[in-house]
Amino acid sequence: MDSLTQIVLGASVGEVVLGKKIGNRAPFYGAIAGTIPDLDVLTGYFLDPVTAVEVHRGFSHSIVFCILFAPLFGYLLSFFESKANWKELSWLMFWGLFTHPLLDAFTTWGTQFFWPLEINLAFKSVFVIDPLYTLPFLFCLVMAMRKPKSSTLRRKWNYWGIGLSSTYLLMGLVLKFFSYQAFENALEEQHINYIEIQNRPAPLTTLLWSANVKTEDGFYIGDYSFFDTENINFRFFPKNHHLAEAVIHENDVKRLQKISEGWYTFSVDEDEKLFFNDLRFGLLSFDADENRFVFSYRLYYKEDEFQVEEFRKTPDDGKALIFQLWERIKGN
Repeated sequence: MDSLTQIVLGASVGEVVLGKKIGNRAPFYGAIAGTIPDLDVLTGYFLDPVTAVEVHRGFSHSIVFCILFAPLFGYLLSFFESKANWKELSWLMFWGLFTHPLLDAFTTWGTQFFWPLEINLAFKSVFVIDPLYTLPFLFCLVMAMRKPKSSTLRRKWNYWGIGLSSTYLLMGLVLKFFSYQAFENALEEQHINYIEIQNRPAPLTTLLWSANVKTEDGFYIGDYSFFDTENINFRFFPKNHHLAEAVIHENDVKRLQKISEGWYTFSVDEDEKLFFNDLRFGLLSFDADENRFVFSYRLYYKEDEFQVEEFRKTPDDGKALIFQLWERIKGN
């Protein structure tokens, strides 16, 4: 999830482990631990777009990383912390590192928790930014840190934050189940034959859900609000594999196919530029006339060298999506 959320979770875990002994330094160390796994994004400045996607939420989000590096980070902290020993600090760092990918596993992107095994753990039940998860958690953490380290009320506030946030994650799984049923029923009513359904929450909320539906020839994409009164509308996107015949042999294309886990299409724009679209994260807009996907990659040759260029989102895209999101949540 987003950096603030991971900082709050790490800080809360740090408070559980050592808050009673070292006070507010425990959540501070926990916040550091909760931030470390996401430093893998820095590799994006040095790697090509495909490799950067492969690396993100990989080794640094694995149980192997937690086990190997928690003792090292604990040892480094021991130079600055005199009231806790190396073992206690290593334990704090382990839980801060461990809970980070555990939370990420609930998102659409998921995490390679069992690296080096090629298993992407993704429950797809919460968006990477969700204020209803983060803000109550943050409030409880701040209230806890305002109390003396020996205060029983301090621990109660912290556990309230953990309880509320964990309950929200469980609610996401329940809502995912009910939205899945809604998509499944709509497909049956519309006599759409399909191979597989994947549903995920829309940005910033668990009240609105989107679904990708795989068929032999392409994919249907639809969205469902729990306030809807009309039937779900699905849009069809053909696979268009024939468009990529000239580049399908390229290794980067094969890597993108693997990353997308088979949920992809090819398309061309008005300038005849070829794009690889990763469908797992849906469309960039709820506008029925908008066909841009959140993750798209332009495929082309430049001086006989094959190039992959990620389609860049703009702040205006985000602003437009927020407005459409609010309107769509209210139902149709």
